[in-house]
Amino acid sequence: MNAGDHRPGLYVELPLDESGRARLRELGSGPVWFAEPGMVSAADDRALADADIALGNPEAARVAEAPRLRWLQLASVGIDGYLGLDWPVLGRRLTVTNLGDVFADPVAESCLAGILALHRGIDELSGLRSRGTWAKSVVRPRLRLLSGARVLMLGRGSIARRLAELLGPFGCPISHFARGSGDIRTPAELDVQLPDFDVVVGLLPGTPGTSGLLDARRLARMRPGAVLVNAGRGSLVDEEALISELSSGRLGGAVLDVTGQEPLPAGHPLWTCPNVVLTQHTAGGSTDETARVIDLFAENLRRFETDVPLRNPVQWARGF
Repeated sequence: MNAGDHRPGLYVELPLDESGRARLRELGSGPVWFAEPGMVSAADDRALADADIALGNPEAARVAEAPRLRWLQLASVGIDGYLGLDWPVLGRRLTVTNLGDVFADPVAESCLAGILALHRGIDELSGLRSRGTWAKSVVRPRLRLLSGARVLMLGRGSIARRLAELLGPFGCPISHFARGSGDIRTPAELDVQLPDFDVVVGLLPGTPGTSGLLDARRLARMRPGAVLVNAGRGSLVDEEALISELSSGRLGGAVLDVTGQEPLPAGHPLWTCPNVVLTQHTAGGSTDETARVIDLFAENLRRFETDVPLRNPVQWARGF
């Protein structure tokens, strides 16, 4: 807690309805300022500069210039936009926490839904329905079973663990690529074992070490007919090479929640590339998404006020 009688001020930059705002007002003992993402004013800048605590994802430069800010609770798991700040200095006064496992259930369910959509032809059949086309004899012979498919998770975080649980009833043998704790620990081992898997799921954070990990050479090493899922960061995958592999039919499909450009621009090849499920960075969404974010913030606020270590502190040296 701050010394003396100072009541910590809270700056919130989230799209909230009145019930969400009311809940946040009830949580704190100090003043609360609400700003609308994408519509930040000079008054909002002054409020952030006066705040002790912030909730949301203010622009990195504004965070660095907020002299009183002691804790920033991000409304995301990703921290990419903040990596360029001088954390050896800034980190002496400012703790940043992310959402950790808040999105584990919805993202894992979206990944499973996309994998099943490709294996069972649901995405293709939905398109045929919209065009009023009956193509049973064409589609049915191409349908595949997920049961028993070998799955490689790139990452071993909360989403990977939850997806592994959801895949349990399908009897899928699961391996993990994770430096220091995975079945596959090095890029060299990844190169050797990539052809063994029917499904590869990207759930890695965005760091210099993960950028371009699935380049053209590694995509070419994937098993013919394999499905790629990316729900981590768009920077993981060489999209031009992926489009080539999908267009040729060598890969069986891709489920992409994240892309290199967001929003994906009009005319981008991924809009029309065959066997692609684009979920438009919605995988973490749910009807109670805002409530889940506030729940975590409320728990961390109690910890902050009682000098207990916060949940999900960002480890800047590791990049996540």
